[in-house]
Amino acid sequence: MELNYKLTEEDYLDFNLFHAKNSPAVQKQVTMQRIFVPLLYIGIAILASMFLDMPFLVLFIPFLIMGTLWAIFYPAYFYRLIKRNATKMMREGKNEGVLGAHTMIFTEDGLREISPKGEMSISWSGIENFGESPSGFYLYNSGMSALIIPKKELGDSGEVSAFLNGKIKNRL
Repeated sequence: MELNYKLTEEDYLDFNLFHAKNSPAVQKQVTMQRIFVPLLYIGIAILASMFLDMPFLVLFIPFLIMGTLWAIFYPAYFYRLIKRNATKMMREGKNEGVLGAHTMIFTEDGLREISPKGEMSISWSGIENFGESPSGFYLYNSGMSALIIPKKELGDSGEVSAFLNGKIKNRL
């Protein structure tokens, strides 16, 4: 099977968001920050009420509200931050090897990707994980990088999905 597609900045950003939302390490970090910051606010309210000789509830209620708002809205803020930082990184360099026209050829032994900057071959055992989102397929060749195949460029993404599911056992 041979796929011809064009990778755009949007495809790269979609991958970064997919990775952040599906990475156990990133999810652990988000959870810790969602919990730790509100607890820190409550601790500040307790300490401030002791040292400033103010009633506890006068300080506790505003800090509790701030902590609750943090816990609710922090994930959305975090994902916007991921997207903004990925956009900045993409615009720092030329990125011809990442963006632009690509050809991916699937064989029984592995895959070959051809981009404007060169060619790369990987056996199926070299693909650590396989992820799929509404916008693309992600073939992880390491813990942080993946070959990106945008669905909008494919005629029948179901056929590609079935093929990849048969070849790659680890799925995100």
